[in-house]
Amino acid sequence: FNKYAYLTTHNSFAIVGEPSHTGIPRITFDNQEDTVTDQLKVASVSSDKTLLLFYMSYLMNITSHRNCIALQNGVRALMLDTYDFKGSVWLCHSSGGKCNDFTAFEPALDTFKEIEAFLSANPSEIVTLILEDYVHAPNGLTNVFKASGLQKYWFPVSNMPKDGQEWPLVSEMVTSNQRLLVFTSARSKQVTEGIAYQWNFMVENNYGDDGMDAGKCSNRAESAPLNDKTKSLVLMNYFPSVPMKPTACLQHSRGLTGMSNTCYGSAGNRWANFIAVDYYKRSEGGGAFQATDLLNGMLLCGCQDVKACQRGSSVVCST
Repeated sequence: FNKYAYLTTHNSFAIVGEPSHTGIPRITFDNQEDTVTDQLKVASVSSDKTLLLFYMSYLMNITSHRNCIALQNGVRALMLDTYDFKGSVWLCHSSGGKCNDFTAFEPALDTFKEIEAFLSANPSEIVTLILEDYVHAPNGLTNVFKASGLQKYWFPVSNMPKDGQEWPLVSEMVTSNQRLLVFTSARSKQVTEGIAYQWNFMVENNYGDDGMDAGKCSNRAESAPLNDKTKSLVLMNYFPSVPMKPTACLQHSRGLTGMSNTCYGSAGNRWANFIAVDYYKRSEGGGAFQATDLLNGMLLCGCQDVKACQRGSSVVCST
């Protein structure tokens, strides 16, 4: 599992045009432009037998224009902000650890049901959830996971590798139906609810403007140093402090690949497994999809294009 890279949406739930579920007009930022269901859509191939074929399909389906373009979907990791709100768990884009009527997007159960429907319809797919977790109600998250039907796909903490060891094979995870990985920012929940504490298993660079400073890639405060190889997963953030659709095209087309290379060096010569962006479909070319394609090429066969990893490919391997 840790030998692949996964396209990740930051604040996956904060969707442009999402109607208010509280009756109060929302006053907060949005970060994505389509539903979680659409983000997770399998790209181009109807039966995604192998991850290699899946990632090879990315560039084959890109239509290049000078203006922003919409590419195939294929997000496999979702960043969600979970809060106590209205006696349940909601997804909010808020601050200070408190959800308000004007920062709330929707009950977490609604989004979790979308994820369950995707996993049910696509039995060879794996999804990762990375939770910025402000839920304090005892077993609050566990209850929502149970209600959504997601627990039957749960990858247990006890099976997660320690001290930087390799993760199981993707095929093993699919065969055992342990196809949902969930990480929380709340340390205590690894013990109380069996939800993996994120920074026990991965390193992560700075987010916001600090994470987009060209030539620099350092860990966020909660994370171990990026070159700590006792954590076998690497998460790379690349989104500004204030999300802006007009600049996302340029950021994804020019700076994203360069930051992937910078973070490779900072992480002890390890390529990122998760690449997190806002407005993931926007670019002036390959964008976040091309960056994910590059990462998978380097992880799979040491080539800058994952298509070069295919036996008999006419694409020349560039390292």
